Amino acid sequence: MVETKVQPKKKADGFDSRIGFILACVGSAVGMGNLWRFPVLVSAWGGMTFLIPYFIFVIIVARLGVTEEIALGRSTGKGPIGAFGKATEHAGKGSRLGENIGVIPCIGSLALAIGYSCVVGWIFKYVYLAFTGQLFAMGTDMEQIGGMFGGTASAFGNNLWIVIALAVNFAIMALGVAGGIEKANKIMMPLLFVMLIGLAVYVGVQPGASDGFRYIFTVNPAGLADPKLWIFAFGQAFFSLSIAGNGTVIYGSYLGKHEDVPASAINIGIFDTVAALLAAFLIIPAMATCGEELSAGGPGLMFIYLLNVMNRMPGGMIVGIVFYVCVMFAGLSSLVNLYEAPVATLQQQFGMKRLTAVGTIAAVGIGVSIMIQGIVSEWMDAVSIYICPLGALLAGVMFFWVFGKKYALEAANEGAAKPLGDTWYIAGKYLLCGLALTALIAGAILGGIG
Repeated sequence: MVETKVQPKKKADGFDSRIGFILACVGSAVGMGNLWRFPVLVSAWGGMTFLIPYFIFVIIVARLGVTEEIALGRSTGKGPIGAFGKATEHAGKGSRLGENIGVIPCIGSLALAIGYSCVVGWIFKYVYLAFTGQLFAMGTDMEQIGGMFGGTASAFGNNLWIVIALAVNFAIMALGVAGGIEKANKIMMPLLFVMLIGLAVYVGVQPGASDGFRYIFTVNPAGLADPKLWIFAFGQAFFSLSIAGNGTVIYGSYLGKHEDVPASAINIGIFDTVAALLAAFLIIPAMATCGEELSAGGPGLMFIYLLNVMNRMPGGMIVGIVFYVCVMFAGLSSLVNLYEAPVATLQQQFGMKRLTAVGTIAAVGIGVSIMIQGIVSEWMDAVSIYICPLGALLAGVMFFWVFGKKYALEAANEGAAKPLGDTWYIAGKYLLCGLALTALIAGAILGGIG
C-alpha cells in the first residue's frame, strides 16, 4: 500500500501584519485630495474655522464608515460583488441581486483608477524632470511653467509616462497582497511622512512662513455658521478616507479575523489627517513666504503655482525633488488600491490567477487612460460626484440594513479590544447612510464636494 501524503493547504494571500494593513489603507486614503485640495480648503475657509468641522467629520466617518467597510470585507472574505451577494443571500433574496448591485462600486473603482492613472503619469514625469533639473531651469517664468503642464495634460500629451507609472503600479500588484502591496506601503508611507515633516520644518523657518502658520490657527466663530463650510468639510473627510464601497472592502477581505477593526479604522483616520495637516503646514506657509495667495487648487496648484514658489525659495531644487517624490508615493499607493478592486473581482468572481487578473486590468487601464488624457477632469468629476458616494451608500445599506444588527455587530467586534454596541449600529444605519446620501446629493448640486 502506497502512503499518500496530504499536501498542506496553501495560505490565502492577505496582509501579514496589522501595521501592514493600516499602512496600505493609509496609502489608499492619502492621495491628491490631501495634497492639492485640503490646503486650499483650509486657506479658503479660514484655517482652524475649517479644521474644526473637518476633525468632527473625520471621527464620524472613520468610526462608522471605515469600520463598516473593513468589517464587511473581512466578514465575507470578498470584494463588493461577493460581499453584496452574501448580504442579499443572508436576507433570503438570493445572491444574484447583491452581486449585480456590487458591480457599481467595482466599475467606480476601475473608472476612478483610470482617471487617476493620468494624474500619476503627470507625477512620474515631474519627478523625472525634477531630478534632471529641467523643472527648475524654467525659473519663475509662468508662461513656461504653465506651458509645460498644459502640454503634459493635453490629449495624448503624456503617453510614455502613463505607461511607466502603470508598469510600476502593476508590478507591485503582481507580487501579491503581502509580497507587493503591503511591502510597498511599508516603504512608501513611512518615507512619505518623514519627507513631509522635513519639508514642513524647512519651509517653516523661511522668512514670512509664520504668516501662513498664523492663518492656519485662526478661528472665525461667525464662519462656523456657514452651512457650506460644513458641507465641504464633510466632503473632504468623506472622500479623503476612501469610503466608496470598493477599495476598503477589498483590503478588509484580506484581513485576519483576530485583528481589531474599530481600532484600525481610527488609526487610519488619524494617519490620513496627519498627512493632510502636514501638507497644509507645508503648502500654506510656502505660499506665504512669497506673498502668494493660495486660491488655486487641483493640478494647477501642484504643477504650476507651487513650482513657481519653489523656484523662488532658497534650496528650491532640493525642496522640489523631495516634494514630487512625496506626491509620487501618495499617488502610487492610492492607485494600487483603486486597481485592486477590479483585479480582486476577476480573481474572486471568475477564478483568474493573480497574474492573469493583473494583466487583464493593466491592459484596460493603460489603453483607456491614454485615450482620455484630454478629458481627465470631466472623467474624474463624473466618477467622484456620482459613483463613489453611491458605492459608499450601497455598502452601508448592505452592511447595516440588509445583513442586520446581529451580523453587523459580530463582524465589527470580532477581535476588537473594545466592542462596539447598539449606539454604533444605530449611528451607522442612519447617520452614515444619511451622510453618504448627502454626499451624493450635495455633490450633484454643487458640482463636487470632495
